[in-house]
Amino acid sequence: MQIYFIAPTGFGVGLTSTSLGLLRALEQGGLKIGFCKPIAQHHPGDTGPEQSSELITRTFSIEPPAPMPLEQTEKYLGDGQLDDLLEQIVQRFHQAAEGKDVMVVEGMVPTRTVSYAARLNAALASSLGADVILVAAPEDGNVSALADSLEIHCRQFGGSRNDKVLGVVLNKVHDDSLPEQLKQQFPALEKGDLRLLGCVPWQEELNAPRTRDVAKLLGANVLHAGDDEHRRMEKIVLCARALPNTVELFQPRVLVVTPGDRDDIIVAASLAASNGVPLAGLLLCTGFQPDPRVMRLCQSALDAGLPVMTVDTGSYETATNLNRMNREIPVDDSERVEKVTNFVASHLDHEWLRERCGSPRELTLSPPAFRYRMVQRAREANKRIVLPEGSEPRTIEAAAICQERGIARCVLLAKREAVESVARTQGITLPEGLEILDPDSIREQYVEPMVELRRNKGLNAPMARAQLEDTVVLGTMMLALDEVDGLVSGAINTTANTIRPALQLIKTAPEYNLVSSIFFMLLPEQVLVYGDCAVNPDPDAEQLAEIARQSAASAKAFGITPRVAMLSYSTGDSGTGNDVVKVRDATRLAREANPDLLLDGPLQYDAAAIDSVGKAKAPDSPVAGRATVFIFPDLNTGNTTYKAVQRSANCISVGPMLQGLRKPVNDLSRGALVDDIVYTIALTAIQAADL
Repeated sequence: MQIYFIAPTGFGVGLTSTSLGLLRALEQGGLKIGFCKPIAQHHPGDTGPEQSSELITRTFSIEPPAPMPLEQTEKYLGDGQLDDLLEQIVQRFHQAAEGKDVMVVEGMVPTRTVSYAARLNAALASSLGADVILVAAPEDGNVSALADSLEIHCRQFGGSRNDKVLGVVLNKVHDDSLPEQLKQQFPALEKGDLRLLGCVPWQEELNAPRTRDVAKLLGANVLHAGDDEHRRMEKIVLCARALPNTVELFQPRVLVVTPGDRDDIIVAASLAASNGVPLAGLLLCTGFQPDPRVMRLCQSALDAGLPVMTVDTGSYETATNLNRMNREIPVDDSERVEKVTNFVASHLDHEWLRERCGSPRELTLSPPAFRYRMVQRAREANKRIVLPEGSEPRTIEAAAICQERGIARCVLLAKREAVESVARTQGITLPEGLEILDPDSIREQYVEPMVELRRNKGLNAPMARAQLEDTVVLGTMMLALDEVDGLVSGAINTTANTIRPALQLIKTAPEYNLVSSIFFMLLPEQVLVYGDCAVNPDPDAEQLAEIARQSAASAKAFGITPRVAMLSYSTGDSGTGNDVVKVRDATRLAREANPDLLLDGPLQYDAAAIDSVGKAKAPDSPVAGRATVFIFPDLNTGNTTYKAVQRSANCISVGPMLQGLRKPVNDLSRGALVDDIVYTIALTAIQAADL
């Protein structure tokens, strides 16, 4: 699916008009379109639905998700919860995106009160994995200022050479030579780093509100509505001069503004209307009501549909109010919407946009998108997950969240009174349906099955009963007997205490010989996979190759295209030594086992992660500079690196997720936060669905 993020370079550039035109252009290409306005921005005095979403609904008969209120957005930002805000928005987006070929996402408009709009737009576009289209409008024909503005906004999204910024739509263009002038001032357009996707000329009639809208916005008293539903105001004429000097100003779609005691202007305007001039209307200011005898004289003009209204403000203030009036398209003005939509669409590069939608493209999975997809898939899986550390406070809270949000059906192994006591102390509400099992009441039923599983190891009933005192062993037996679908432990227990019972009772999957681990590293713009950072201290070449294959399969299962980098302190054939030889051999073995897998090594971390370094150090590599799965040569390197990246880059890591087992068992860090446990439960549920 193609995602276009429409970002304005300033206020009043015609953002919604561009969205309408873009959707029409894509619709005309036979594509199934969708729209999302993540955050609502109502105009002063606007109490109706959010304008962009409502206009799209009425024009294209699609149902965008409800935008998040601005007040709620600012609360998230004020509380430092940007990640939570982005996750909420990604969720709304995916609701709208289901079954669509292309999505158009409309960004925020910068205003005096929303100075953070540009920064938030960049975060939104990155989270959605969207291609950015800038919308700009020249101010007073200042081409240099326009070029500077475009450069600044390109940098917000990573620079004009970043392929995430596709191009720009120039709107409200008065001068046909503007594109050529802009190319001279802004080299990115000339070089093709940034594409001119449309140049929409200014057309006065598209900006013309209905007379009824003018009356509403001014709060005018309508003396005679006439044809105010269809008459439009393209120009304002303030009549303060003598009548002979005013007559020539009575033109179609002109709103005549005059004091209410200027009978001569009223009669002259009415005469013009009676003669067939479709004036926008007659606006009488200064609070004077027209003489009834004069209005009777003007009856033929009223019968012809001339709207007449009054305001209490003086001539100057009325003219000022008219000039400052909001010219946005009202949601019920279908005629104007249709004209604007088709006009803008006709000036966009249809073919290029449609070809872009049709070309294969790998989407970068952003952290909010990854978390959203993970939760959605876990909900769909509807798995039962056992939590052996059932009275641990973070575990109880995570289980309550998972139960409430439908992420998994959690089972807490603990005494009910202990769980309820912790919940009261911590202020946790235990949701209905959260399962709590007393280990003492169920332990005996697992003694014989455990003896049967371990009979060849000499296990007898007393030994099994003693081992089952450990709730991790008890939970693992529940998993072995298919009474639950997965197990999550480690908030209190060590990694060894979590894995040992799984190796003894669950065993490895048929195609694997060892258990390894990965972390999902939620970097600002994408999610990477690191392995093995928690289990195997010093894997040999064969084990390292297996870890690579396991990690690639896990990445693919979670929507990440696997490009595997086998890491070392040297790249290619440049290094020597046992450690490099091990990685080189592991790379060969992994390729032999899975020839279709994009995998390369040895690679240094910078050669694997950074495009420019990859091209310099390993120009022929299918992975260098674009790796998504990073396989470390040993536990010391992997664990140190993941913690360094996690802390230095201030990114979230999800895991470790164990891989290679016949059934999913996952380990927690003993410093895990509640959210970490929630996402690990979700991971486990997804693994259970895939196994």
